[in-house]
Amino acid sequence: MSEIPDQTMLFHVDRDLSQVKAILQHVYAALKEKGYDPIGQMVGYLLSGDPTYITSHRNARSLMRTVERDEVIEVLVEAYLRRIDPEDK
Repeated sequence: MSEIPDQTMLFHVDRDLSQVKAILQHVYAALKEKGYDPIGQMVGYLLSGDPTYITSHRNARSLMRTVERDEVIEVLVEAYLRRIDPEDK
């Protein structure tokens, strides 16, 4: 049986995530235009990795596949936590 390490692992992404934000906005709008629940569809995609949760309308599916899911999750967590504590930079 392996032991759980006592040290916390660090996860750091050293990339400009503004492109990810723009893609999320585009995909959100495309899903909404087609009558889907954008949040539900994006969650389905993020959990499964199955791109068919994202509409191909306005090239949204192709755009979403240009970014890694961990980058999308980072942007979403950052945005959520900044709303909770706007002083945290």
